Amino acid sequence: MFESLLQNWDGEEVIIRHDKITGAWIFIAIHSTKRGPAGGGTRFKTYVTPDDALEDALRLSASMTFKFAIPTMSFGGGKAVIAIPQNFDANLRPDLLRRYGALVKQLNGLYYTGPDVGTSAEDMDVIAETGSPFVFGRTAAHGGAGSSGPITGIGVFAGIQIVCEHLYGSASLKGKRVLVQGAGAVGTKLIELLLNDGAEVMFNDVSESAIKHFRDELGLKFVPNDSLYATECDLFSPNALGGILNRETIPQLKCRAVAGGANNQLASPDDAARLRSRRILYAPDYVINVGGAMGITGQESLGWSKDEAEKRVIHSVQTALRKIFEIASTQNITTEEAARKVADEHLGI
Repeated sequence: MFESLLQNWDGEEVIIRHDKITGAWIFIAIHSTKRGPAGGGTRFKTYVTPDDALEDALRLSASMTFKFAIPTMSFGGGKAVIAIPQNFDANLRPDLLRRYGALVKQLNGLYYTGPDVGTSAEDMDVIAETGSPFVFGRTAAHGGAGSSGPITGIGVFAGIQIVCEHLYGSASLKGKRVLVQGAGAVGTKLIELLLNDGAEVMFNDVSESAIKHFRDELGLKFVPNDSLYATECDLFSPNALGGILNRETIPQLKCRAVAGGANNQLASPDDAARLRSRRILYAPDYVINVGGAMGITGQESLGWSKDEAEKRVIHSVQTALRKIFEIASTQNITTEEAARKVADEHLGI
């Protein structure tokens, strides 16, 4: 159990705990501390096996290393996964989060955490009860910057503008058909910005309330799961869970580009080449979705105002993507390989 995953991982260390009270597994993956303490969100969800949860933590922590390295922030990459059992009693959640917070505090600054899939700013308030000062993304009432979703969406939109600039010679989204997968906190902000810029927006989500709002109230076209990847559009924007770009879905795509806020969009490294072979421009996820990590840590640890954080995120995403697209084009490599070159340069590799 876990052995082969850890042996094939290039990170620094992993903290593993089994919470006997709830049956949950806690994995904290420290991928790199070359640029500073490891930073990354806490994912809280059910997995088929503990190995799946560990694998998620390992992959996500590596993405965080690259995410912080490209804008040259003074953080390394880390990630925590709390894998809860199928029959988890929600009443036990607060105390589990407090025990997890105590574990984070024991690491004494090696790892800083914040919200991720399955956790919120309110959860960070609970974790901070025992994990302060190593917890980002708390609510404003508790001294934090609040939800990372909107500023992530701002960064994704800024990246989509550069994608359009690269493909069409103009950053304007006017008349462009954009299919947004996931209408949560990130997707909602992104859709707002796309509509304001004149894009024709379609969306996909599993939430009935999201479908009611965007389809029934705003009149946007809803795309069901069974036709999601085969729907014709100019740009596909994944903003839900990862692993959705793979050998099955990529051949179905009918778009010019993929650019979204979801983490680990590529199911495997080979999928970047699959996209390139189909002449689909890919904006590497850890470049375009840096807004949450960069904006929240900047506001809470570097003293940035909300306005300054948004401006820095936009500048970072757009500058990085222009450079990555240029490297990929001139060196005849994938945009994923180009992004790694930029990150490795900043890591001194």
